[in-house]
Amino acid sequence: MSQQLADLTVGLIGAGNISHLHVSAWKALGARVLVYSEEGADELAGQYGLEVAASLHACLAEAEFVDIVTPSPTHKEIALAAIKAGRNVICEKPLTLTAADSHEVIAAAASAGVKVYPAHVVRFFPAYSAAYDAVHAGRIGDVAVARFYRQASSPAGKGWYQDVARSGGVIMDLMVHDLDQARWLCGDVTSVYAVQNPPTVDGISPVNVAAHVTLTHATGAISHCRATWGATGTTFQSGFTVAGSTGVLKYASDADLGYTEELQAGAAVGDLLIPASTLGESPYLTQLRELAVALRGGPEPRVLAADGASAVYLAEAARESMATGRAIDMTTFDPTGEHA
Repeated sequence: MSQQLADLTVGLIGAGNISHLHVSAWKALGARVLVYSEEGADELAGQYGLEVAASLHACLAEAEFVDIVTPSPTHKEIALAAIKAGRNVICEKPLTLTAADSHEVIAAAASAGVKVYPAHVVRFFPAYSAAYDAVHAGRIGDVAVARFYRQASSPAGKGWYQDVARSGGVIMDLMVHDLDQARWLCGDVTSVYAVQNPPTVDGISPVNVAAHVTLTHATGAISHCRATWGATGTTFQSGFTVAGSTGVLKYASDADLGYTEELQAGAAVGDLLIPASTLGESPYLTQLRELAVALRGGPEPRVLAADGASAVYLAEAARESMATGRAIDMTTFDPTGEHA
């Protein structure tokens, strides 16, 4: 562990599936981890040699900062409790379920003099990070069209995911990663149009569902995002194609070829192959190291609270588009529902 992270005590709130990836990263960084969860804390602690906090209050009292890995509908309440206790916060995506709540959390943190970082881990996957670097270095010229996709075995057959009020559905739960990527790579969004099949009915998402969102960016670029909650046993896959005026960036998680650049003659020459994430360290480790260093006074990380709020805002606009059948003008969209 770097000297900058010596003697680190992290309060891990939650003990579900994603907690294992976070714990592995914190252990690799040599951190002491206190875990608090209404369910599963003892099992998680026993598996990884962690300490169990008797209550949220006890965890907040002893931890230097917290890492929230609880179900999405609890993020706001726990983040606000941590902020009130004067603790910095790392929070799994989505930061909250509404942009209004995200901005409430951000304002509370600013008032308390603490920081909030959303864990948008895809920014730390080597292929996506390489794409960002290539785009912003001008290596493919002006971006014209970008396509992002993500699929996984549906979690909606049990628990809280099927209740869209609690999960945000497939767009907020799964596509939010690629909405963030689209904005990160292509710039601010001016309009959003979305479709989903089968549709959500009475607030209940289908167990198996696909959504497609088209984003128009201020630069004139168009992004297409597709997310699928598939049948049980569906393999996780993700990827992108980003086409610019002088080249194309491509990545597919199932191709075992990593990230490639196809550059037109005369374009800047770059590496043609960058190893896939499986060949390097865990993106969760890369992410949590960068966020922890920032919380200890190091450089600002590549993802900030405002980015988390923006991703939630885009997901809300997509849901509004599905509900109305209209493209949403992001210059006037009001996620409180008070817009025309």
